[in-house]
Amino acid sequence: MTAQQPIAYDAFVEIAAADSAVVGIVLKGSRAHEDMTTEHSDHDLYVVLTDGATTALTRFAGHRTPELDLVILSLDEFHSVGMPGFERYALARARIVLDRLDGVIAQILADKARLNADEAFREAGEWLDAYANSLYRSVKNDRDGHALAARLDAAESIRFLLELLFTLDRRPRPYNKYLVWELARFPLPGWDTGMLLDSVDRISGTGDVSTQRRLFAQVEAVVRQAGHGAVLDAWGEDLDLMRPQ
Repeated sequence: MTAQQPIAYDAFVEIAAADSAVVGIVLKGSRAHEDMTTEHSDHDLYVVLTDGATTALTRFAGHRTPELDLVILSLDEFHSVGMPGFERYALARARIVLDRLDGVIAQILADKARLNADEAFREAGEWLDAYANSLYRSVKNDRDGHALAARLDAAESIRFLLELLFTLDRRPRPYNKYLVWELARFPLPGWDTGMLLDSVDRISGTGDVSTQRRLFAQVEAVVRQAGHGAVLDAWGEDLDLMRPQ
């Protein structure tokens, strides 16, 4: 199906649901997030086929219009999407339009929404080290009079910090567009959402060193409790520059 032959969302869902090769239809993106749709929002669909199925629906492969984007794939391929990858958060908060497998599609989405313990522990250590690296560079650059570099490093540190905090909760980090939405509905345990968002906003916008240090003090307590103290201890005396003065 090309841009010259568009099809509406409702019409496509009706066709796909009538096809026995289709075992699941999943809606992702802004239309899967309550109160996030706008006049520009399209429908992003995953259409999941029985492994090895032959269907005329493949003619819709690659369909992309301002109203409807389609990805058509096998059940086996659907298992692997976002594991790992950028799509993991999108599918973690996706809505099921059709599940012909008595909950199998729902379970696949649930698995994408929850990191396993070993995966989360390993990745949290990596994100923590990346966060500490950018934070250290930012405060050091600020000390040495490199204002632009300090702000850029501060902004980069926020990316790693958010990855870290969501990974500690065994969740994929939301896209920036959905950060406020996610935290309003699913707060990070042990964190004051308003304080965290205010700090993220201030650090990203100004690189304020005192805010970075205060936030780091809270992060340090959390990650040590989670068993990642060795990652920070490897920074040795450099930690003193990151901590509140």
